[in-house]
Amino acid sequence: MGGRSIPGEAYGRLESDASMNRLAKILLPGLLVVAVYYAVFGGEYSMFELHGTRVALESESVTLGELESQIDSLVAWSDSLRNDPHTLERVAREKFGMIREGETLYKFAEPESEAIADTDEEG
Repeated sequence: MGGRSIPGEAYGRLESDASMNRLAKILLPGLLVVAVYYAVFGGEYSMFELHGTRVALESESVTLGELESQIDSLVAWSDSLRNDPHTLERVAREKFGMIREGETLYKFAEPESEAIADTDEEG
């Protein structure tokens, strides 16, 4: 046989290299699976946590838009009360029953039958 023989020391290195390759083939995918699992399910910034945060952000954005619209409406109402005498007069008449000099305010009372029915329901 004209083949070359492998010295014992080199043969041991080949076996250890082969066992390292097998170990790497087993550990590397395992570590990869653990890393993917941790990225999706674990930690403070998991995919589920990020999804929940996005949903909360959208909800708060809608609420913010509603509040900004309400603020704009109130600012416009405030401006009308400060600068428009007709609006101010209307509010004074409707809410506070104010009248101009020379006017007479008429208040209508409920008919007696309704007033009696209301007191019967309370008692």
